Amino acid sequence: MKLNYAVVGTNDLNASKTFYDALFLEAGLHSMSPSDRMTYWLAEAFAFAAAIPFDTKPATSGNGTMVGFAVGSQAEVERLHALALELGGTCEGAPGQRGPKFSAYVRDLDGNKLCFAE
Repeated sequence: MKLNYAVVGTNDLNASKTFYDALFLEAGLHSMSPSDRMTYWLAEAFAFAAAIPFDTKPATSGNGTMVGFAVGSQAEVERLHALALELGGTCEGAPGQRGPKFSAYVRDLDGNKLCFAE
């Protein structure tokens, strides 16, 4: 079994698209919007999406919910962490060694927690 996709909620799809377009630019992900409430960023083996909730209630970040990205190197962890902060995200854990992985944590513009790990 492998992860197919992950979706985070947003209250401002345009701001979320701008944030993730810039964050994923060098990763080679391409975006597509199948509707006016969702944007996907697609890779060969998975998809990531930001969406306005289908039930039309405000999006909230889940306590204990996190999406992790394997990015391949310590340098890429550091670059993505810094870029996310430049794009308006907030730090939830500076780049550093955590157990067997070098990783860093940020929250996006809607408070969704992301992890970048080597």
